[in-house]
Amino acid sequence: MGEKSIQKRKYILKTAREVFMDKGFKSVTMKDIVEACEISRGGLYLYFESTEQIFLEVLKMESEEGDDVFSDSISDDATAAEILLLFLKEQKKELLRKKNSLTKAVYEYFFDNHPPRKENVLKKEFDAAVLIIERLIETGVENGEFVCEDCAGAARNIMYVLEGLKISAQTIGITSDMVDKELLYILRSLGVGME
Repeated sequence: MGEKSIQKRKYILKTAREVFMDKGFKSVTMKDIVEACEISRGGLYLYFESTEQIFLEVLKMESEEGDDVFSDSISDDATAAEILLLFLKEQKKELLRKKNSLTKAVYEYFFDNHPPRKENVLKKEFDAAVLIIERLIETGVENGEFVCEDCAGAARNIMYVLEGLKISAQTIGITSDMVDKELLYILRSLGVGME
């Protein structure tokens, strides 16, 4: 793929992301994306075959960008506790974001489509996050920052709490105070005092 084609593909994905954020997943058509991108139907089909393919690429792009932003925010001498706090603060921002979120589209897609476990992007991201948090907790325990007997269980629990908060944010609504209480509970369960 030439540079012009790469840039066009990125443009389509970024524009489609806006469409998915606005309409969710279910109601988006290729026509919606064609109109938003202001390109021909044939021009879109040169790059993508379906809204599902576009959506999965948008999720991949979103994940890579999120990883880059988070990694760039961590100083070289950050402690495990500081990294966990930064991660939780980023999660809070995402949870409270009313607009510019793909959460609704993600849940619509995965409730209706049941990709095999090996191909499930959401499962892969969840498992990767659990592993990273587990290693972070282990490092914190070794350094005396955390107290935890089951690092893998604690990491899974953190991710389940965050997933539950995502669903609550989309369905019943949550406030900043509600999120703070849950995050404080997580930190206290690891023996982190919050003065």
